[in-house]
Amino acid sequence: MRTRGVISDKWSMRILWCCAIGSAVGFYMVAVERQTQNRNRMMAEAMREMESGADTGDEV
Repeated sequence: MRTRGVISDKWSMRILWCCAIGSAVGFYMVAVERQTQNRNRMMAEAMREMESGADTGDEV
C-alpha cells in the first residue's frame, strides 16, 4: 500500500509543476500582449500628434 501513496504523490507533484509552468507561461503571454498593445497605443498617439502638428503648421 505504501507504493501507491508514493506514486500518487509523484503524480500530484507532476500535476502541480505542470500547473505552475502553465500559469507562468500564461502570465508571460499576457505581459507580452499588454506590452504590444501599449506600444501600438503610443505609436497611434504619436501619429495623431504629428498629424495635428502638421495641420496647425500649414494654417499658420
